[in-house]
Amino acid sequence: MHYRVFYLFDRSGEAISSASAVEMSAKAICEQLLPRLQTEDDYLGLIDTQETILQILYEPSRHRYWVELPVDAAKASYGRYMELDALKECILTLPDVFERESIPGLEYRPW
Repeated sequence: MHYRVFYLFDRSGEAISSASAVEMSAKAICEQLLPRLQTEDDYLGLIDTQETILQILYEPSRHRYWVELPVDAAKASYGRYMELDALKECILTLPDVFERESIPGLEYRPW
């Protein structure tokens, strides 16, 4: 599966905005981008075929990732924490269109 991606890697200053997102395979995302999430200011976004965004943020103090589907209109998101192996498996099995049901365990969280 391929998605468009955007990101910020704070340490290197490398960034691609959501407006300039580039296409990558799920495998390439796992191999090339996930390891670059190293600080709490880093983020990675995946955009599906319907323009739905899945955001991934790293929490270095606990070595875990916050994965969320933002709901801008509600100023909230559906998200959950994942360890690296679970996150890789999640990305590799994502459907064409991201839906809450496609990621088990998501919880509603207002911003």
